[in-house]
Amino acid sequence: MELQLGDVQTTALIPLVIKANETQRKNARINDVKAVEIVRSLNVDMNQYDKFMSHEGVVARTIMLDQQLKKLILDNPDAVIVNVGAGFDDRFSRVDNGSILWFDLDLPDAINARKKAFSNQERVTMIAGNALNSQWCKPVQDAVANRFSKPIFLAEGLFMYLTMEQIRTFLDVLVENFPDGGMLIAEQNPKIMVKNEKHHDTVKSTNAHFKSGTDSGQEIAELVDGVHLVEEHSFNEEMRKYSMRGKLFALILPKMNDRWATFAW
Repeated sequence: MELQLGDVQTTALIPLVIKANETQRKNARINDVKAVEIVRSLNVDMNQYDKFMSHEGVVARTIMLDQQLKKLILDNPDAVIVNVGAGFDDRFSRVDNGSILWFDLDLPDAINARKKAFSNQERVTMIAGNALNSQWCKPVQDAVANRFSKPIFLAEGLFMYLTMEQIRTFLDVLVENFPDGGMLIAEQNPKIMVKNEKHHDTVKSTNAHFKSGTDSGQEIAELVDGVHLVEEHSFNEEMRKYSMRGKLFALILPKMNDRWATFAW
């Protein structure tokens, strides 16, 4: 499979390769057969996309975000979920309860690549669009109206490539187009990582650049009236379970890792 991806969209190869490699390990902590299938079909050098810290971080965030989403689905089994900046993510297959409606949203080049890798699935819709404008919202609004449920949005590996003003715009799109409320699970990177992106073990191999960071999810919540922070957790909480290096990183550099946070409005 040949890919034509923009600089930021190319970063989707990082979690894809890591999930594929982890799946093929003995005692794998995550299982993503689709990632293995896609990687085998690509004609690119994969070594640059799988380094130790990124590997452990992607595994940790996959486990933690899956758990959080499953928890929310238990409380709302007919949920409408939008995976923003979906890339090659196959989270739907891991969290599906047989009832949820799922939307994979990404820029046109990323969706074109995704359509080559994923066949059509019942209750899953791919949307080519820019998350920073509201043109993509209509099918999600219709689904929400039919389900009488508040939507759940997932932004994994997205905010660090947006400026704070762009994040504000994205939140405005959500709040204005889904005025009855919703939830957002978003990954955030620390401010210090923006200044030290050249040291990031995998992103430095791409042409993408970190554009923002936060020290607390509260900084995101304060961007738009009505949005509040529900909870926030460092990936260190999961990473330190598996290796001495992970434990030391969490102990010595506790604020250097990414975090996930749940917001509501």
